[in-house]
Amino acid sequence: MLYLFRLLFLLINIDQETVLNWFGIEDPTNVKAYQAIANGYDLNSSNIEPSTNISIDTLGLLVEGLLNKLQDGLTIVDIENTLFFILFVRFIILALRYNLKTSLYITSIGLFAGYLWYRHLIDIISTYSNVLIKIPFLQNLGKDAIRLQSLSHQTVATNLKLGENTHWYNPGQVIYYAIMKAIINVDLETGQKYYIDPISMIISKIQGSGDSNIVSFYYKLYNKVIPRVYDFCSKFWAQLSGVAAYAVITRIGKKYCPYLIRWHWTFLLIIMMVENIFISFMGRANYFQTQILIPQKESYGNYINSSLQLQINFLNIIIIFIVLVHIGLLIFGLFHAIWGQYFYVPFFVENTELHIGPRPKNSIYSGGNTSWQDPEEKEKHLNRVFPKLWYGWFGSGTKNGWELTSKFKQFINKIIKKIKR
Repeated sequence: MLYLFRLLFLLINIDQETVLNWFGIEDPTNVKAYQAIANGYDLNSSNIEPSTNISIDTLGLLVEGLLNKLQDGLTIVDIENTLFFILFVRFIILALRYNLKTSLYITSIGLFAGYLWYRHLIDIISTYSNVLIKIPFLQNLGKDAIRLQSLSHQTVATNLKLGENTHWYNPGQVIYYAIMKAIINVDLETGQKYYIDPISMIISKIQGSGDSNIVSFYYKLYNKVIPRVYDFCSKFWAQLSGVAAYAVITRIGKKYCPYLIRWHWTFLLIIMMVENIFISFMGRANYFQTQILIPQKESYGNYINSSLQLQINFLNIIIIFIVLVHIGLLIFGLFHAIWGQYFYVPFFVENTELHIGPRPKNSIYSGGNTSWQDPEEKEKHLNRVFPKLWYGWFGSGTKNGWELTSKFKQFINKIIKKIKR
């Protein structure tokens, strides 16, 4: 295992150019080379400067490049690049602290928990796509969501037309298209379809005898009843699949499902009940603004109606505030899940832990800190009129503010000693 870990570092050349290219930022040495080529200078291997090693300057270039990219607006690609970079860094740190196998397990647990948040974030961004286009900093997110929606519609239409590109995680589609491929024969010259299943072959014999009742029943069954039943079952499964997967993995397979995944998955299901209220409100507010207030304002022409303008501005403030808080909370939870950490939100966390219980503190696979589960905090919580809102970074507590920094320094010193050895 140790030799495999060393081989991993030999195969991946981690320098300044590698780190900057991960985030789509140009290395200054490459920029100088491009400028020299543009000016007509002759470059050979002796004139090209190799990329420098990772240093404090690399961190400065990384922060500067990310800030320049964020000025154009946040995109889904930026979020994905940041997440995978965090996963890679966390994998390296855990491999140095434990071993390669343990690091892979812990990183995979965080990846699965983060994927749950990421999929939900994409769904919410797609829901808010028409609103995000109006917000300057989030316009690119709205455009990405619209592209994803159009791409998914094209994929579904292609799959329905050709019956191809089906995947193993859609067993219903695999079975449906397998049956359709088996019972339908297409004439390549005329393009006409022929049903070659046993029932259709029998009906073709009956059709020649003139018995119209059986033939009409057959066509109703194949053209109306079966497609409607399939459509109903597919929609029902689309609504039920998430809850069914949650029940099978976190309830039936509780023994084999890590606590981090169960905690974040349950937390997501609970907040989804409240999210529907804000999503409905956002839809109504956006419709009222775009379909009623703005047309009325345009009907006045050059005359500015202060009351209408005030209503439009007020709705803009409410819409932007709700969208930023909602998406910000999801990104906040997403990064906590990727890091294998927990966070506290009153009412939601209590209900989450009523379902799955407290965190097992004797396992390295259970994730980070949950200081609100400590016995002292539970006693204080019962005596409080209002709940405590902040339990420190990554749920580490608020008693010793510099405890996390000191532990981080100790951990860095241990890594430096191991590298020296």
